Amino acid sequence: MDIQRLQNVYLVARKPGELNAFYESALGLKVKFRDGERWIQYAAGVALASLDEAKPAASGAVPVFEVDDFEGAQERIVAAGGQVLGTRDMGAHGAVLSLRDPEGNIVQLFRRAA
Repeated sequence: MDIQRLQNVYLVARKPGELNAFYESALGLKVKFRDGERWIQYAAGVALASLDEAKPAASGAVPVFEVDDFEGAQERIVAAGGQVLGTRDMGAHGAVLSLRDPEGNIVQLFRRAA
């Protein structure tokens, strides 16, 4: 078996509909497919799954989204109810901004080095 690519990443959410508001406003994600409150799939390849849909999983994963700049990200994250955990400069590899969404899931934004 050879893994070809990442198909998607989903986060287990207690209230996917409410959490969707965070991802749309703070990160600008666009909904690609939605199955009511059970599953919300974004064009970026990540989804929110209800507790029932995600069974037997009970907690989320860490998706990493590549961005061109962090400008304004911290303010948008906090304004949408999230928490900025910090940034890590990885020199020639780029930088990562870590955040916690309103339900406690960890998400990272990756910026390539100039």
